[in-house]
Amino acid sequence: MVAVMGIDYGDSRIGIAVSDGLGIVATPRCIVDGKKSLAETVAAIGGIYEAEKCDTVVIGYPINMDGSYGNRIHRTEKFIEKFSESYPDANIIRQDERLTTKSADRAMIDMGVSQRRKGINDMIAAQIILQSYLDKARG
Repeated sequence: MVAVMGIDYGDSRIGIAVSDGLGIVATPRCIVDGKKSLAETVAAIGGIYEAEKCDTVVIGYPINMDGSYGNRIHRTEKFIEKFSESYPDANIIRQDERLTTKSADRAMIDMGVSQRRKGINDMIAAQIILQSYLDKARG
């Protein structure tokens, strides 16, 4: 079985997580600079996608708490469109990410990790997004 990639797509930092080959456990992988151009961002994430031999990308979908769509949806959709053009065989899954950052912050506190360490919560958020998908997929 191949790995699944999870993405917490942000404006400054993009958290990346990857599953094991069995699709059971999500592990934080790295942070990608979200301030670069869209093409550079897609190339950086695509490199990880290929290196990890993924076939599915689970991207956190920024739905507002009231269920409405805001500006971040448009930026996320632009990324998805560009990534799909570059990697047409990738199966893209949009995963509701409401409260993911708060859960990541809580996990950091529980682990005793300083919240000042930029990017750690982005990787943990990507892990939470991916683990939620993996758990649902396994039923």
